[in-house]
Amino acid sequence: MLTKEQQIFFRNELLSNLDIEKLDKIQSERDKLIDELVQIVYQVSGSNNIYITSVDAHFMASMIADEIDGYGPLRELMNDESVNDILVNGPDNIWVERAGILEKTDKTFISNEQLTDIAKRLVAKVGRRIDDASPLVDSRLPDGSRLNVVVQPIALDGTSISIRKFSKSKKSLQELVDFGSMSREMANFLIIAARSRVNIIVSGGTGSGKTTLLNALSNYISHQERVITLEDTAELRLEQPHVVRLETRLAGVEHTGEVTMQDLVINALRMRPERIIVGECRGAEAFQMLQAMNTGHDGSMSTLHANSPRDAIARLESMVMMSNASLPLEAIRRNIASAVNIIVQASRLNDGSRKITNITELMGMENGQVVLQDIFTYQPSQYRDMEGRIIGKFMSHGLLNRSAVSRNAQIFNLSSELQSIFEEVE
Repeated sequence: MLTKEQQIFFRNELLSNLDIEKLDKIQSERDKLIDELVQIVYQVSGSNNIYITSVDAHFMASMIADEIDGYGPLRELMNDESVNDILVNGPDNIWVERAGILEKTDKTFISNEQLTDIAKRLVAKVGRRIDDASPLVDSRLPDGSRLNVVVQPIALDGTSISIRKFSKSKKSLQELVDFGSMSREMANFLIIAARSRVNIIVSGGTGSGKTTLLNALSNYISHQERVITLEDTAELRLEQPHVVRLETRLAGVEHTGEVTMQDLVINALRMRPERIIVGECRGAEAFQMLQAMNTGHDGSMSTLHANSPRDAIARLESMVMMSNASLPLEAIRRNIASAVNIIVQASRLNDGSRKITNITELMGMENGQVVLQDIFTYQPSQYRDMEGRIIGKFMSHGLLNRSAVSRNAQIFNLSSELQSIFEEVE
């Protein structure tokens, strides 16, 4: 087996001797590419009087083939559909997330130089660059996966790469029920909420399944509606025929050309939308989004980062203040209470499972505070099953008479379906 120093030597020699244009033509045929690289490995070993075995030659050829492809040692992890996230914390510290659980892999880079070169290739694929002057990049890979790269000197222990893989399968609400993420009654309620055009915020932490749920809810938007989606990184996949997809853009090297989420929301209002779906609300665009929900764009949806429905209200308040600091807090709360109908709280529990822990309705204002009413909650117990999964149950708390969901369901002739959900629970 080659030492790390020998691997570094062969890598440097191979990369300096490669005819990239020639190899690009056979890059899609991996076997041919490796055969070509093996011959170059033997040429390098011969010209430097270094003996190399056939196994080591193929190992080096495979390593360089992966590097030319752009992912290096991460190639197998990118092809592994059980992996959701790939987290590189330096050349010898690569982690993945499977089914909500983080685990360290046996994959390594031979040096931080190789890791940085591969990071630069990945960034170059999306038309960006990363160096000392611009050490941070957040972007989307050609396959839709999210990419974040941080290089030294910002990353102290070596270049850091975070990849949130783009799921090729779009999960339905029924699949989420089968996974135990919610009860059948909760799914049926959310279907009626989406069909009857109530405004929905999906709240949750990182990796809790917010975008997955938003994608599932979008299945119940009428095919006769004009929908505009706004995202930082395009992840939503709507099947409706009348969808306009917009994506933000970072500033270029001359610090010009930036298009923010706030710009997109303002522009979307001029495009005759019937529903606006904001992939993630995280800043001053919250004010325009609430205005849209309050001015006839019923059925709009968004996600945001928060740990509970009450925290989601506080986040919205803070984000509106970013846009309009002079607006009184009570006026902001009235805006939120009249714009948002439902907050769906998604959580990733410490056993790795993802649950819908709250479906909560906003009931208006009382004593200067937004009044929240839980419709469904998830109650975990202190017990776990044989596989270490938390045992809990989904609870129904019913609808109040002044529920906006009830009013909208009546307008869309869905009252009997809504009533049957809670009759089944009883």
